[in-house]
Amino acid sequence: MMRSGFQRLGRSRAANRLARKYGLRFGASRFVAGETIRQAIEAVRKLNATGRAATLDHLGEFVSSAEEADESAAMCLRTLDAIAEANADCNLSLKLTSLGLDLDRGLCLARLRSILDRARQYGNFVRIDMEDYSHCQATLELYRELRGTYDNVGVVIQAYLYRSERDVDKLRELKPNLRLVKGAYKESPLVAYPDKRDVDANYRKLIRMQLLSGDYAAIATHDESMVSYALNVLREHGLPRERMEFQMLYGIAEELQNRLVREGFKVRVYVPFGRDWFGYFARRLAERPANVRFVLRNLFQ
Repeated sequence: MMRSGFQRLGRSRAANRLARKYGLRFGASRFVAGETIRQAIEAVRKLNATGRAATLDHLGEFVSSAEEADESAAMCLRTLDAIAEANADCNLSLKLTSLGLDLDRGLCLARLRSILDRARQYGNFVRIDMEDYSHCQATLELYRELRGTYDNVGVVIQAYLYRSERDVDKLRELKPNLRLVKGAYKESPLVAYPDKRDVDANYRKLIRMQLLSGDYAAIATHDESMVSYALNVLREHGLPRERMEFQMLYGIAEELQNRLVREGFKVRVYVPFGRDWFGYFARRLAERPANVRFVLRNLFQ
């Protein structure tokens, strides 16, 4: 019930408007690097100084006009410029809905191509985030279309969806760079595994599939048992560690992140920033009771 409540709150336009008006509150700065590019780049610098790479994501989930989608695309371009200027070890993550996928597919694709062109100019990489199930097919279709032209683009596969194993098989011909996640949206049991044990089993299957394929695997998890599973697959098959990286969220599992860096593995931290931070923050609260306790402590302080 708590998880559903936070997820509904995160989708509330009214709550998001209030959050935008009053700025980062309730301990959200633990999970969101700031509201400006400057603040985000400073967070990336600190991560780089500890041996961790990063990916920046300008938050924005409620695009309702072409003008807002253009603004979001322009922010992605400015973010790529800022990464290059700072010479940071960092790439870019984005959501297609922020570029107007729900408004006009053709214009969304055009905006995304301009972002990929800029990233390619800098020798950088762009990850297309996966959103809720209603956007899954469209996201994978756009990724397939782009992959014919761009080698600096990757996509995300969510382990809690029944379709994900089939999707990985279908993408194989593209030699995809995949970020593998468990999934954070509330989905119907008609399309997603409702039992965590089934999600975990499917996640392990996808990790093995991607590592053994020879294509790049970005394994996004804070679950130490999943980290151990991926490392066991590497050792079992004598695979090079350069074939993969671990990805974790800003402000979460930092001890695990640093330990993996010390052991010689690539760790990339997902660093969100921007004024539209509330939906992302609410999903982090929905995922783990410990995050809620952290917020409550900040409220009473």
